[in-house]
Amino acid sequence: MMSAFSALRLYARMDAQRVDRGLSWRQVAGELWAQSDLLNARRGDHPISASTLTGIAQRRDCTCQHALFILRWLGRTPESFLVPPPPADDRFLLPLAGRDQRLRWDLSGLAEALDARRQERRLTWKALAQELRCSEHQVQGLRAIRYAIGMRLAMRIVQWLEQPAADFVYAASW
Repeated sequence: MMSAFSALRLYARMDAQRVDRGLSWRQVAGELWAQSDLLNARRGDHPISASTLTGIAQRRDCTCQHALFILRWLGRTPESFLVPPPPADDRFLLPLAGRDQRLRWDLSGLAEALDARRQERRLTWKALAQELRCSEHQVQGLRAIRYAIGMRLAMRIVQWLEQPAADFVYAASW
């Protein structure tokens, strides 16, 4: 049985740290973005908005890429927000990233591992989608996706693969 990723617990932990530190949501968004300030200055990317963060509570999910900003800021693993959480394991630790890097999901690597395991188990895309509680389009489209999938689905996939999320996360420098 797979544990569910709780974006609400992630949000609650982020909000608790925000309140403990006396920060506004805008300041939290600024701190999340500033974790990679050297990379951001070089790339000129669009920063995370406060509404992206506060919207997690309403959506009950967030993108897997946004989750990495939050997890890095909290110093937590994705698995620590599974319900129920697995026992702590160093394999769950995310890679360290410097100010010139940003944690990113390797979605193509995740897609390759998912397809290989699907073929090994002789599952159709439809059967795999049923096991992951998502649409066929979501699992088949993983290979072509450029930016992100929902964190809840990402965590169902890594659990189905029986691998830690950290196996599919890297410190990107572009």
